[in-house]
Amino acid sequence: MTTYQLRAANPAKTRADAVVVGVVQHAKGPQAAPGAEDVAKAYGRRFRPLLTGLGVTGKAGEVHPIPTNGAIAAPVLVLVGLGKNTDQVAVRRAAGVAARSVTNAASVAVALPATSPELVRAVTEGYHLGAYTFTTYKKQTDDTAPGTVTVLAPDARKKETAEAFESAQVLATAVATTRDWVNMPPGDLRPAEFAEAVVEAAAAAAKGRGRTKVKAVVHDEVRLAELGCGGILGVGAGSDAPPRLVELTYSPRRAVAHLALVGKGITFDSGGLTIKPAQGMSDMKSDMAGAAAVVQATLAIAELGLPVKVSTFVPMAENMVSGSATRPGDVLTMYGGKTVEVLNTDAEGRLILADGLVRATEAKPDVVLDVATLTGHMVLALGDRVGGVMGSDDVVAQVLAAGEAAGEAHWAMPLPETIVERVKASKIADLLQHDWNRSGGGLYAGAFLQEFTGGLPWGHLDIAGPSFHSGSAYGHVTSGGTGFAVTTVVEYARTLSQQKR
Repeated sequence: MTTYQLRAANPAKTRADAVVVGVVQHAKGPQAAPGAEDVAKAYGRRFRPLLTGLGVTGKAGEVHPIPTNGAIAAPVLVLVGLGKNTDQVAVRRAAGVAARSVTNAASVAVALPATSPELVRAVTEGYHLGAYTFTTYKKQTDDTAPGTVTVLAPDARKKETAEAFESAQVLATAVATTRDWVNMPPGDLRPAEFAEAVVEAAAAAAKGRGRTKVKAVVHDEVRLAELGCGGILGVGAGSDAPPRLVELTYSPRRAVAHLALVGKGITFDSGGLTIKPAQGMSDMKSDMAGAAAVVQATLAIAELGLPVKVSTFVPMAENMVSGSATRPGDVLTMYGGKTVEVLNTDAEGRLILADGLVRATEAKPDVVLDVATLTGHMVLALGDRVGGVMGSDDVVAQVLAAGEAAGEAHWAMPLPETIVERVKASKIADLLQHDWNRSGGGLYAGAFLQEFTGGLPWGHLDIAGPSFHSGSAYGHVTSGGTGFAVTTVVEYARTLSQQKR
């Protein structure tokens, strides 16, 4: 297991197996980034010709490990491109690239730009997450992770820098655990198993002197029927693995705000009777990424000791095909009493979220956020690296700001009245779950959810695109589950606590 430490030291004199520095693009050629000045000075006039000779440009994602031949204390120097910027996004990604490029080194010193607490956080998170691997099902693994990673920062001894460093480790661990859950084979993480994993994680988080416990309650299928959670039960009706609803509560002393979180936990989505094509099911183990994100965000908020009460609701179901599955044309009675006509069983996420949202409103929070891999429409609109946000205008603006601070990309989407009217167009029920009109499909899903928010300040994060990455690693994002939205939600909670003080 890798240990992270923070130091204020000269990277040219630091004794480690490898030292990582940044290179930026410039009109006059590649230049040493902040943090690399002492290394460039140690090389002297040889540094610029060295970069030129190696073909270094400073382009983001570029990496060049080179032997130092005694020019600095470390035997290996790793040059990582930052592009034209040295902001949090560029630094986080460069650190992730470096983490995968340094192998078989017992110790690594990272001297990327770290002149502020925000940049220290970016370096730490980026390296931690760029090194992530999922090896649970591999018989043999090559553990090339270093024993020690030292983040070098000029203000390492300052309180705010140390706090950013510690916070980054908490957040990186939360994101990594989210990735673990999303990467699990769907047959091994069905609703009951997922609920158990959440309970175990909450119990583990409560260990430690002085920590406020996160309480967990699990509602099984019998209790869900007693409560009248028709959305969760309707989606889970086709599976022999009964659905669950997990509720977490973090109640710190002197909480200044109350945040409710709801996460979509479809452990596998076949599409139900509106079945998906075969290739459309390949990544559907990731349809619980929203649930994993809000759980880990809750536990991170608790570990960081943020003065925000958090009530988290995680509906879990497996959307399968059988004789007992919900049929197109069926009407479900949701928790709280609203009836919904179902026309597309592959638009199931909004049904389980509806039950969770009404439960959340009953907790009387200041704000409700839901996180879900909800619609393919959002992927078509924004691509696979940007999430969509809709809801109350002020909440949407605050989520966007939190995402920017956390290094995650979101985009505001509207909820036009014409879309809202479509949701109410059922002739036999209160609401219409889906209408097969392909225009504005992602907005339709958001408008449907809005009907269950009780008029409270609310934000909906559709993370269908950026929650799972099928290609090769880039920056600090590895293949598979990405853990997207964890850091945005935690940053939102941090901002909320500051606003309410």
